[in-house]
Amino acid sequence: MHAKARSTTESTKFKAGDHVLFRDPSLFWAGKPDHTFVCRVEYVWLSGGYDLVCLNTRRKVSQADPDYMRLLPAVDAMRDIDTAPLHADGAANDMTAAALAWLTQQHATANGRPELPAPRD
Repeated sequence: MHAKARSTTESTKFKAGDHVLFRDPSLFWAGKPDHTFVCRVEYVWLSGGYDLVCLNTRRKVSQADPDYMRLLPAVDAMRDIDTAPLHADGAANDMTAAALAWLTQQHATANGRPELPAPRD
């Protein structure tokens, strides 16, 4: 009888809706391409496995092992917005298109005249 090998990292508990980086162990250990991709956690099993959906291809992964998953925190995705030098020449050149779109939307809503609901008769 073989004991399950211990993970080199502490397993994280993921929640439905979390974004994770998943490495398919069968593809990875076989040396095949496209073994690592970004997924959203769809379902959490009591057994400790996770059902995932690949964001790019919509491929479903059933009972994914958490040892092959890493959380993708929102703070990392939003770091370019949070640290952008907004008052420097060329600041926009260092930002991603998504960051610029978000800031443009925020500017339009924050600097517009507040709209009041129409009066009732």
